[in-house]
Amino acid sequence: MKKKEVSFTESIIILLLLLAILGIAVIKFGLSPEVPVLFTVLLLTFWAKFKGWSWGEIQDGIKEGIGVAIIPIFIFILIGALIGVWIQAGIIPSIMVLGFHLISGSFFIPSVFVVCSIVGVAIGSGFTTISTVGIALFGIGASMNANPALVAGAIVSGAIFGDKMSPLSDSTNLASAVAESELFAHIKNMMWSTIPAFIVSFILFWILGNSGQIDATKIEHTSTILQNHFVITWWAVIPIVLMLLCAWRKVPAIPTLFINITATVIMIFVENPHTSVTSLNNLIMNGFVAKTSDASVNALLTRGGISSMMATVALIISTLSLGGMLMKFKIVQNAMDPLVNHLHRPGSLITVTIFSGIAINLFVGEQYLSVILPGRAFKVAYDKMGLSPLALSRVLEDGGSVINYLIPWGVAGSFAAATLGVPVLAFLPFTFFSLLSPIFSIISGFTGIGLKWQNKK
Repeated sequence: MKKKEVSFTESIIILLLLLAILGIAVIKFGLSPEVPVLFTVLLLTFWAKFKGWSWGEIQDGIKEGIGVAIIPIFIFILIGALIGVWIQAGIIPSIMVLGFHLISGSFFIPSVFVVCSIVGVAIGSGFTTISTVGIALFGIGASMNANPALVAGAIVSGAIFGDKMSPLSDSTNLASAVAESELFAHIKNMMWSTIPAFIVSFILFWILGNSGQIDATKIEHTSTILQNHFVITWWAVIPIVLMLLCAWRKVPAIPTLFINITATVIMIFVENPHTSVTSLNNLIMNGFVAKTSDASVNALLTRGGISSMMATVALIISTLSLGGMLMKFKIVQNAMDPLVNHLHRPGSLITVTIFSGIAINLFVGEQYLSVILPGRAFKVAYDKMGLSPLALSRVLEDGGSVINYLIPWGVAGSFAAATLGVPVLAFLPFTFFSLLSPIFSIISGFTGIGLKWQNKK
């Protein structure tokens, strides 16, 4: 059977239908995204077969979609193991106890945002920031009776800022490479939208952090519980320093995590030489199970393990299968290409590029593709308009990589939700940095403030 071409109109109808199914299922009915995503894969599979695509080609689309996430999936597995051993070794509890002494209740929420931003820039990984320092800060917030969604929003916002502005970040390097701009010039140019988004986010976190919702009465009690059941020691800084050293030496994420897990396991044996291989294996596989006298502490610190990441992995595989098929059948490309020829002003070009990145995050759920696809589709238009590659690379970050954390079925969003235990739709309204970055980028496009042109510095 001859394959039929997919028109622009048909592509738009398919994308809107898939988005409607996912949106209604997840937002209106509150369903977990896995089954709705699989349902959309089912519909797209039979549509593709009707259009003349073979089963082999359909499977190739699925494999190509999943292929882009093999490394992130493996990283998630290692992070699950890392969380378990970090809690067992007392690293996360030690950070929490230190935080209780350093952070005041009234300044807690903006402090979370700033600390995660600094750590994110140093490490260059939003995922690692959320799964290490983020969990500890979330625990402090829980002890203060802070709004979990607000704390999660501050953690994720800071992690995204750090990931975006770090020269060690994969997404930052990718945006620079796709747009063919120089890395450090790209980071400098991003400040035109990033700094305003950071300042406004900080102000909002300050206001909400002083809204009277935080009760610091539980802090001393929680601190005592932690000191009675965990080894609270300066040794806890060793894995953190190792992580920073690896980032400084530009060691990739996988060996960095292996090094950190190994160092933490050694700490566990030093603290308790009678630790059995069986219990260690169970810790890495199933995570840490807290057995303190406080139910809230138990709920907070019972987490980690490879198995804790499997639901996230399943969602990622399902979502990227859908994304791979959309790419294989050129549905996304056919929806984007006609737009390029109708954009003649910087403001409209930047706006469409932003919304293209957001749309790809919604339909494909993959952070890297939300940078790559608009970058390839709109690069010629930016060149023809006389805009610098720096203008494109900044927009790719503002509309692509920072948005993935706000998508319930996205790779980054599902990871943050699983790690912190807060649904994406709960922390989304408080993830101010992600919400504001594209707005300031669009403002720059229409006003010309911070907009870079070719042959101009």
